[in-house]
Amino acid sequence: MLDISQTGLFASAFLSATLLPMGSEAVLAALLLRGGSPVTLVLIATVANVLGSLVNYAMGYWANQGWLARQKPGIMARAEQRFRRYGRWSLLLSWVPIIGDPLTLIAGVLRVNLFWFLLLVTCGKALRYIVLSMLIL
Repeated sequence: MLDISQTGLFASAFLSATLLPMGSEAVLAALLLRGGSPVTLVLIATVANVLGSLVNYAMGYWANQGWLARQKPGIMARAEQRFRRYGRWSLLLSWVPIIGDPLTLIAGVLRVNLFWFLLLVTCGKALRYIVLSMLIL
């Protein structure tokens, strides 16, 4: 069972992976500096962040293409261009601010295999939280 601070980390990591402009790094840093278990906190943040990315994937998968084209067209166009250029491997960059969330949405639009989506997004996001934790500690 998650305690209140871990629940806060889960919520911030989940929401920061959606198209909402949020971040989870400050919450993770605060909990690490308070003596929280790095393994537990990285695991919670990673799972929540991947689940948030899965929301983006689902939105893209079931999106109305006309509506989607009107949403942040410049960012979406760049994300789709990068995605088409590098393929599914670009999902390793799903943690990068500004382009990461649109990449996960585009993956849904382009119907990327869900296994590959989850594997690559999890690897990228876990590595980000591991490196961030090491830098903080």
